[in-house]
Amino acid sequence: MAIQDFIEPAVKDYATQATATYSAPIDTSKFTGRQFVAGQDPMQTQAAALATQGVGSYSPYLQAAQTAQTAGAGALGQSAQTVGGLSALTGPQAYQPFMSPYQSQVIDATLSEFDKSRLAGQQQIRDAAVGSGNFGGGREGAMMGQYNADSLADRSALQAQMLQQGFGQANQLAQQNFLNQGAIAREQQGLAGAYGNQMNQQFGLSDFGRTGMGQDINALGSLGAVNQGQQQALLSADQQAAQTGAYEPYGRLSQYGSALTGLAGGYAAPQYSEPQQSSPFQTALGTAMGLGGLYGKIFKP
Repeated sequence: MAIQDFIEPAVKDYATQATATYSAPIDTSKFTGRQFVAGQDPMQTQAAALATQGVGSYSPYLQAAQTAQTAGAGALGQSAQTVGGLSALTGPQAYQPFMSPYQSQVIDATLSEFDKSRLAGQQQIRDAAVGSGNFGGGREGAMMGQYNADSLADRSALQAQMLQQGFGQANQLAQQNFLNQGAIAREQQGLAGAYGNQMNQQFGLSDFGRTGMGQDINALGSLGAVNQGQQQALLSADQQAAQTGAYEPYGRLSQYGSALTGLAGGYAAPQYSEPQQSSPFQTALGTAMGLGGLYGKIFKP
């Protein structure tokens, strides 16, 4: 049996299959499009939402810290002012602001009453001298002199006592005021310290919130990226499988043509150079061109 009798039906069959295969368009929608692109993972979506919610979430803490800082500075300034005023509450004249403005009036009124009593006593001495017949005598003079001396001494003692009492009360009030102002200064300093602690606490909460949220966002984003990468790998595998299936008829046809070319090896077929990593479509096309040239050479009239 001649080689032509064997090859001719096969080549014709190959030509029929090639015509049918190349006449049918390839449905590229089966392995192209966005369906093969992995969407955003839920963790990535959650990370984005958390990041959006976190924008400015630390502002209340910063505002609270600034408020505490302002209040603390005010309390510290008041304390410094109070401490500065303590020097005016010491010294020999510190009691004067606490002296009663009515002291002179009280002393004058008391001494006036004393003087009235002293005059009444003098009158009693006179009346007694008249009754005893010694009016204007030496005995009356001696009694009157002693009485006046004692009265003046008592008057001076009374005046000094009232002055000393007023000074003592004023001095005691001055000392108490000094102690009170010192306590107020310490309270203001303590308040400034408390505001400082509150400020640091609010700053700490702000930093903690931002750091913690940033860590959560990074963790969710990283895990989401891993999941997205895995999903993309699966989609890419599906895409490759779909593409391979779409080109499978061309690969089968190419193998068929290569087998025919090998059977007719005694005939020099036209050489067709295929690019590296050519698709089944390109391979089958090159085989068809080679067989066409071989067929024409074998079966030429």
